[in-house]
Order: sequence, then C-alpha cells, then structure tokens
Amino acid sequence: MTALSTSIQSVLTIVLLIVVGYVLRRQGRFDDQFGKTISDLLMKIALPASIFISVLQRLTLDKLVSLSSGLVYGFGAVILGYLIAFLLVWLLKVRPGRRGTFINMFVNANTIFIGLPLNLALFGDKAVPYFLMYYVVNTVSTWTVGAFIMAWDDPTQKKSEKSSTGFNWKKLLPAPLVGFLVALVFLLLKIPFIHVGWLSFAVNALDYVGSLVTPLSLIYIGIILADAGLKAIRFDRDTIVALIGRFVIAPALIAGLILLGMHAGFNVPGLEAQTLIIQAAAPGLAVLPILATEAHADVEYATNVVTTSTVLFVVVVLILMMLVQGLA
Repeated sequence: MTALSTSIQSVLTIVLLIVVGYVLRRQGRFDDQFGKTISDLLMKIALPASIFISVLQRLTLDKLVSLSSGLVYGFGAVILGYLIAFLLVWLLKVRPGRRGTFINMFVNANTIFIGLPLNLALFGDKAVPYFLMYYVVNTVSTWTVGAFIMAWDDPTQKKSEKSSTGFNWKKLLPAPLVGFLVALVFLLLKIPFIHVGWLSFAVNALDYVGSLVTPLSLIYIGIILADAGLKAIRFDRDTIVALIGRFVIAPALIAGLILLGMHAGFNVPGLEAQTLIIQAAAPGLAVLPILATEAHADVEYATNVVTTSTVLFVVVVLILMMLVQGLA
C-alpha cells in the first residue's frame, strides 16, 4: 500500500498544480506572454541553479566512484533506449516537431519530483546512493543528447539551414547543462561551496531559485492545456508508443543489463537493481513542454505525453513493484 499511497499523493500534487495553471489561464489572469516568460525563467535561470545545487548537495566524488556500476547499467540502458527510439521514429515516420519529445519519452524520466520521494517511500534512505547514480545518468542524458535532439527537431528550421550552418553550439550547451558541468568541476576540484558557512546566503538563494522548476513547469503545462483545450489529451499512435517506451521498454532495458551483469559474475545488490528499474519507469520530464516551446515543436503533444504518463504511473509502479520483488 505504500507504493500506491505515495504514487497517488505525488500524482495528485502534480495534477493540482496543473489545474492551477489551467484555471488561471482560462480566467485570463495569465496573459499570452506569461507562458514564454516562464519558459525563459526556467531554462536560463531556475534549471541551471537547480541542477548545480542538487549535484553538490546529493553527490560527492567518492560516491560517484564507489557506485560506478550503477552508472554503467544506467548509461548502457540510455544508449540502447536512444537507438530503439530513433529506429521507431524512422519506422513509424514520426513527424517533425514530435520526434524530439517521442525520443525523450523513451529515455529520460522525472527522477526528482516523482522518482526521489517514491524511492524514499519504497526503499528508505539506504537506497538513496543508488538513486543518485540514476539521477546522474538521467541529468546527463537529458541536458546533452535529450536537449540537443529537441533543438534539432525544430520544424521551423529548414533542412538546408541545418546542413549549411552546422552545429548550433548554444543549443548543444544549454544553460541547464552548463549548470551541471560547473557542478562537476566543483566536485572534481573538491571546492567546498555548500559547506562554507559565510556562503550559506548563496546556497539558500540557489535553493530558492531552483525550487521554482517543478511548480512553474507544471503550471506551464496547465497553461498549454487551457490554450489547447482538454480535447488535446488523447491516445493517438505516437502517444501510445511513447508511453510503451517509458513504462515498458526503458525499465526492461536496464533490467536486462542488470541480469546480464549478474550472469557474468558481477554482484548487483537487490536494492540497487530495484531502485534502477523503478527509476527507469518514472513519468516523462515535466519540462518537456518547455523544451518543445523553445524548439517551436508540437507543445500539445509534449503536454499530452507528460500528463498521461504522470497519471498512468500510479498503476505502473504497482505492477513494477510486484515484478521486482524477486530481486530483493
């Protein structure tokens, strides 16, 4: 019952914040520019701050080294996930503007807002180090390949422009990724930023700014739903396949790699295996609609898959918990 209760509570919190954005937009309290303002605030300020401070608060260099096996399984599953997603994009002929969201749904999950509290409720503090390994994998994947694919899928940019201009380095290094890279430099150089007493004001400021990410992302989803109408929530082919990727293929990939590792003689603690599999099946990123907006992509589709995956996760986590019990 713990899994069901935690999942329901997490989903209800998310839905409530989406409803706030939906209602206020329908009432006209948010003007047409407010959504763009939220997008800029999140992408350029709040997300970099959130990622920077989260890495420094939750990770150390020693933890990264000691739990490197989790990184191997995580990155292995991510690479396979991208390959499968790209193949399906080609086979299903997913249209431009949806391809970036479709691929991200296969690979990248909402690990912080849903994954972390659920992991604590299911497995307790002992599983936090294993969660952190998946958090690293998910963060790197989201703000390197994931964000770049979203930018590459911009349907307003012609193929000739893409080929002639080459890489857009600003899109290759989005502000959230820069925040993560700077945090890694602090870890590698062992700069005691969060442990210096007189710098507590800066740490607190970054915490406050970073805490804006989830609520504003969810309010933004509500704004998009209000503009598109509730009819925008649908189960078309691209949505169904993306959900299968998020809830079936992603956890199956990491479970398969863990089983291969165990058969090869590598010791994988049951708690680590359970944590990685559950995290791999977390709902889609709440910031996907923001990324879709930045790339002039299909924002309604991004909103749809995030909303539906979040609601359906209540059922999915119960099924997964029954399947992974044997790994304990």
